[in-house]
Amino acid sequence: MKRFLIIKVTSLGDIVEALPVVADIQREFPGAKVDWASDELFADIVRWNGGVDRVLYAPLRRFKKTRSWADLKAIAASIGELRAERYDAVIDIHGVYKSAIIAWLARSKRRFGYLAQDLGERGAAFAYNGRFGPRPKCDAWLGMRISTGEALGYAVDTPPDFNMKIPRDGTALPAPQAPTALIFHATSKDDKKWPVEHWGELCRDLQTRGLRIELPWGSDAERDTANEIAALVPGAVVLPRLTVAQVAQRIEDVALVVGTDTGFVHLAHALLKPTVMIFVATPAVHLGVRAPGRSISVGDGQHVPPVQVAIDAVSAVYPPRTGAASQDAATSAA
Repeated sequence: MKRFLIIKVTSLGDIVEALPVVADIQREFPGAKVDWASDELFADIVRWNGGVDRVLYAPLRRFKKTRSWADLKAIAASIGELRAERYDAVIDIHGVYKSAIIAWLARSKRRFGYLAQDLGERGAAFAYNGRFGPRPKCDAWLGMRISTGEALGYAVDTPPDFNMKIPRDGTALPAPQAPTALIFHATSKDDKKWPVEHWGELCRDLQTRGLRIELPWGSDAERDTANEIAALVPGAVVLPRLTVAQVAQRIEDVALVVGTDTGFVHLAHALLKPTVMIFVATPAVHLGVRAPGRSISVGDGQHVPPVQVAIDAVSAVYPPRTGAASQDAATSAA
């Protein structure tokens, strides 16, 4: 039985979008075992993929901040677990020093990584004895699938299969009593933010479609922004602080997800929800989500997308209601 190791260490959205390589491999090699190496922070995300056999993880991000002995021991223990198996091939689709070190430590005669010009950190090249071809002209997510296929000798010719199942552990919020839009306004960087006034206008439009508005957050600053948006949208609900699993559960329970370039919007796409992603500082064509009639990304990475562009994108994945129902929704939102 073949066993492969995929290395994609961070972050939430990148890992979610990389998960279809598991189904690709198992389609080509029936019965193959696929292990995955990630940062501890994202291990649960990988576990939600039903095709992954072992999730190998270490507190890499945390150790970078703490330099603590406990975290160093945890990293050392993870190396032992990594080396407990011998792999037919190791596929590093991350391409930086930390992922290259994992590839180099793994027990395998075949270790694949990017060409030097495609690496996130060129020094990572030391770890590989096989290289993917030149980066293909496509989005980053399809590119990872193509690179993995090149390494293992198969072509990618199917839609992405994320194979994700979110655990239902009794911690989910009560199911919404009406169709709901989940608004992910927060981002990892300030230059990726969409203006609060734009969110207010978009959310009021969503209300005319019969949608409730919910605003999640993960930090005090994000909660403040959620409250600013809610002040512009009568009836909008600022959610309590949720765990990653609770956010994922809520995504499954809502009718629509709209957000900026952030990991939870990628997760919504992977969970097959109607999804709109708004790009401000990064290009949608390279990093966005897309599935006809279900997921769409807007923004060229150089300009702030107008509200009407986002409204049109919503209409493409969640068409407006018509007739009396639409009028009733508009009246109740007013």
